[in-house]
Amino acid sequence: MKNIRRSTVTALATAVLGSLVLTGPAAALPTGSLPAAAAVTDTADDAAASADAEAVGGEATDAGTDTDLRTSAPKITRAEEIRRAKVWLTDNAGKPVPYSQKKNWKDGYRQDCSGYASMALKLPKSGPNTVSLKNDGWTKPIAMSELRQGDLVIKANSSDSNHRHVVIFDGWVDGKHNSYRSYEQAGKVGTRHTTHSYGLKSGDGYHAYRPVNLAD
Repeated sequence: MKNIRRSTVTALATAVLGSLVLTGPAAALPTGSLPAAAAVTDTADDAAASADAEAVGGEATDAGTDTDLRTSAPKITRAEEIRRAKVWLTDNAGKPVPYSQKKNWKDGYRQDCSGYASMALKLPKSGPNTVSLKNDGWTKPIAMSELRQGDLVIKANSSDSNHRHVVIFDGWVDGKHNSYRSYEQAGKVGTRHTTHSYGLKSGDGYHAYRPVNLAD
């Protein structure tokens, strides 16, 4: 009798379990499988983070530089700064250095816009970010009309690091001063020499700055 009761209970339990309908991800699992914990990963390309295609791609949020390191930035001429800026245009086996907020290039500088400007200016590695470039004594504000080759045009007042940016001024396109040539490390494309009008449009958040370690 006990064996009959045990068999009956087993049969009923099997029937109940067999009638359960699985939903969601568990429904796709083979019989007897348990769902594994989902892996939390971030595979988004930093360079594609900005909604603006010109954009620049933003920069690291925690890349400030200790105040004491400012004294270690050597004097540099404007010509040397531009020579250094040109290196990244072809330093990736003949191609531009790719953009990244998280990686440093083989020379030790961060591969975002402010890391690139820091490399060109020989600032301490891996480079202060745009907020630090603007606020921590690396530069001094100037008027856009005062820009000379090697000065910086910086947007540092955005709360979103993907919309802060810095470019290296290379010269006015023409006497009208409606646009200028510049070097930058840009989202999606990496290092490039291009034309911009940042800072020339009212309210766009860009302003001109002169690096204090420029020797001329």
